[in-house]
Amino acid sequence: MKWNPFSKDKDKEAAQKSVDSTLKEPEEQESKGRPTPKRKVAEERNLHPIVPKNRKADRKAAKERIKKKEDEQYDAMRTGDVAHMPRVERDPAHIYVRDYVDARFNLAEYFVPVIFAVMVFGIIISVKWPALYMPILLSSYVYLIVAIIDIVVMWHKLKKKLIEKFGEKSVGKGTRMGSYAWGRALQLRRWRIPKPTSKKRGNWPK
Repeated sequence: MKWNPFSKDKDKEAAQKSVDSTLKEPEEQESKGRPTPKRKVAEERNLHPIVPKNRKADRKAAKERIKKKEDEQYDAMRTGDVAHMPRVERDPAHIYVRDYVDARFNLAEYFVPVIFAVMVFGIIISVKWPALYMPILLSSYVYLIVAIIDIVVMWHKLKKKLIEKFGEKSVGKGTRMGSYAWGRALQLRRWRIPKPTSKKRGNWPK
C-alpha cells in the first residue's frame, strides 16, 4: 500500500462538506441550481412588524372609545345614575360625603354669586354713592370669612362621621377627601355634578 501524504487533507475536506450539507436548511437544499437569496432579502422576508401599520386609525379609534366612555359617565353623573359613574364617584365614602354636603345649607355655595354682585354693584355705587362702596366691600370680606368658618365646621363634623363609618382610610392622606367636600360645598346645589340624590335639603345620609 502506497502512502499518500495528501489523503488526510482530502478526508477532512470531504467530512466538512458532508457536515455542511446536513446543516443546510431543507429550503436551501431544495433550491440548488438557483441563485441563493441575498441576506437582506431573506431578513426582510422574515421580519414581522410589531407596531400595526395603520397607527393613526388605531389612535383615532382609541380616542373615540375614551370620549364615548367619558360622555356616558358624565351623563350618568348628570342624571344621578350611580352604577355608571366613574369608579371614584361610586365609592361609598364619596357618596356619603356628597349626600352630607347636599343635605346641609352651606354659606360658601353662594360665594361666587355674592362676589359677582358686589363687583357689579360696586362699580355703580362707586359712581353715584362713593361713601357706600367701602362698607359693601367690607361686608363681602365678612361674608367670605364666615363662609370659610362654615366649611371648616362642616368638615370637622363630616370627618368624624367618615372615620366612624368607613375607618381612617376613608379620609385619605392630606386633604384629598376634604377638598372633595369643600369643592362641592362651593357649588350651587342645582349645578352640582354628580346630581344630588335628594331634591330638598335635610335628607342626611345614614
